[in-house]
Amino acid sequence: MAFDIDMIKEVYANMAKRVDEARNIVGKPLTLSEKILYSHLWDGTPSKAFTRGKDYVDFAPDRIACQDATAQMALLQFMQAGKPKVAVPTTVHCDHLIQAKNGATADLKSANTTSAEVFDFLESVSNKYGIGFWKPGAGIIHQVVLENYAFPGGMMIGTDSHTVNAGGLGMVAIGVGGADAVDVMAGMAWELKFPKLIGVKLTGTISGWTAPKDVILKVAEILTVKGGTGAIVEYFGSGAKSLSCTGKGTICNMGAEIGATTSTFGYDDSMERYLRATDRADIADAANKVREHLTADDEVYADPEKYFDEVIEINLSELTPLLNGPFTPDLSTKVGHDMTEKATAHEWPLAVEWGLIGSCTNSSYEDLSRASSIAQQAIDKGIKMKAELGINPGSEQVRFTAARDGILGIFEKLDAKIFTNACGPCIGQWARYSDPKNAPKNSIVHSFNRNFAKRADGNPNTHAFVASPEITAAIAIAGRLDFNPMTDKLINENGEEVMFDEPTGWELPPKGFEVEDAGYLAPDKDGSGVAVKVALDSERLQLLEPFTPIKDESLKGAKLLIKAFGKCTTDHISMAGPWLRFRGHLDNISNNCLIGAVNAFGHKTNLVKNQLTGDFGGVPDTARAYKAAGVRSIVVGDHNYGEGSSREHAAMEPRHLGVAAVIVKSFARIHETNLKKQGMLGLTFTNESDYDLIQEDDTFNFLDISEFAPDKQLTIEVVHADGSKDVVKVNHTYNAAQIGWYREGSALNVIKRENAS
Repeated sequence: MAFDIDMIKEVYANMAKRVDEARNIVGKPLTLSEKILYSHLWDGTPSKAFTRGKDYVDFAPDRIACQDATAQMALLQFMQAGKPKVAVPTTVHCDHLIQAKNGATADLKSANTTSAEVFDFLESVSNKYGIGFWKPGAGIIHQVVLENYAFPGGMMIGTDSHTVNAGGLGMVAIGVGGADAVDVMAGMAWELKFPKLIGVKLTGTISGWTAPKDVILKVAEILTVKGGTGAIVEYFGSGAKSLSCTGKGTICNMGAEIGATTSTFGYDDSMERYLRATDRADIADAANKVREHLTADDEVYADPEKYFDEVIEINLSELTPLLNGPFTPDLSTKVGHDMTEKATAHEWPLAVEWGLIGSCTNSSYEDLSRASSIAQQAIDKGIKMKAELGINPGSEQVRFTAARDGILGIFEKLDAKIFTNACGPCIGQWARYSDPKNAPKNSIVHSFNRNFAKRADGNPNTHAFVASPEITAAIAIAGRLDFNPMTDKLINENGEEVMFDEPTGWELPPKGFEVEDAGYLAPDKDGSGVAVKVALDSERLQLLEPFTPIKDESLKGAKLLIKAFGKCTTDHISMAGPWLRFRGHLDNISNNCLIGAVNAFGHKTNLVKNQLTGDFGGVPDTARAYKAAGVRSIVVGDHNYGEGSSREHAAMEPRHLGVAAVIVKSFARIHETNLKKQGMLGLTFTNESDYDLIQEDDTFNFLDISEFAPDKQLTIEVVHADGSKDVVKVNHTYNAAQIGWYREGSALNVIKRENAS
């Protein structure tokens, strides 16, 4: 029996009418993405056609999912909204605060001790406000959502960028900042610019060593890390139907790495099989009744160039295994000879020290079973492991079933370390080094999604490469980055030359899924008597105070805090790893604000000039000095600023430290929205070359901020140390409501006022 089945049936009951009306209004056949978007309008039945990439639209998502690191700040904000209960089904999943070190049992015990107050807070606040709570060890949010909550044709938002994983079950599932989630929890509309549409036609069939992971690695190569920005990627074609449901989830998951709003697939037989296997036959039965509305109209897929803004075609029969990296998820290399040449030319370490399988991207039963077939061959053929191997099962249901079927035992025979059902190394929760900053240059291969510098282990010298679980297992066993399992031989313990056979596995467990304790706690029906646990002297949790509006007069004489050089992701703006422990304490976590960003002046991290004293210091310390002096500060950045995780801390920290505006060449979608929600200015240079005008001692005067209005450029006078000036024009995407957030100090301030009236 599915969770929230009545809500799902209501979505399906409204779908036919809304899709038909949308088709009439738009005046042409509809993509799947359009069907889901138009059937989830806040106003109900569609009454107008929206312009892709331009119109802001109010939507009514069906549900919300939060992971523990982002849930803290989201729920601290929701506590200020004045609501007794969340307005839509919501869940919290404890998966980020468990460090991988010694193995599942010891690591979970340690996390339950070191993060007890955070888990207690999340459990109590969930119980009070009607939120489903998944305990530490229950699994990784996106795998648990796929197994329990995702449903074809639904719309979900989640406080994690990889919420998009649920597109594997035909959803439009979108990662957002916590403030966006708070809007929906409070019963308000969720605003999104109507996305553009990218169609990816898949033909042929994957086979042999090629896996669904290679599809998205190829798409990342084609579109790059920002090619999907502002768009939904919709996969279709005979090749799409040939993929498993969890394989589709893998592809959608890494859509976050191309900047896509989300990715999705039309409902098909593989999704129905997965729903029935995960005890949701009731959803499958309901979906089958509206099946025609859970995929695009036939005309769309027959002539996709007419209906999508961009179309890509990939023949799966010709696709070969890929390795993407290092330091960016879109640098793609074919396994084997091409890697040998590229690694040699760039001096990437060819010796591989670790292989890591799991994360929200590749931790399904199918993934583990296919990787274990390679591990079993190593045992049978006498091949000794050359690298270390780590496994993160995606959920307790996956772990229990894989253990029952002997899959985990195969890995253990190779001395692999089975970590907790949690994110672990994927998000920097990996105790690999005692001193990561001074750790040696090395290579690792993993089946995760991101491979930014220092992402997994805090070591800036770790070259991380993204691959399928099968390729990860083979390369870890061989210990060589340039190993090609399709052609290369290994020497076994008897001195014999042996080769791997192609991987095999199961789409779904032959004996069905099984679990003793999935780790779910349902909330009290009436949580009014539940006390939320936050200690006043806590170093990890801090009740929030509302942000005050940024006054126009304070935007004269604002000082440059940092001019970020090159890639500046949310990992650079607000690091994870050991800083995750402060995700519920805004003041403490603000001590990591922009410490990973490279200063364009001197090209060092966490070293900027304090214009008030002439001294150099850390970014947070300098920002605090400006704030204490009553001086606003400005951050300047390059392209795709804020790429990566949805973490709103990357917006809340600079806001807390007195930053008034972030001016860049271009933004990643989620981060731009987060800045708006927190009452800041997120601006882009009209002329990108104006980035080069900014000097280390610059002062900024916003000349016409009093006239801040939709579709109106702002003018900034940049005063240099020698007294010379440049006047630059900046663009913005604020609409009237978003300007209201800015004027009132934050979107949450607006919610509080409206709820109080």
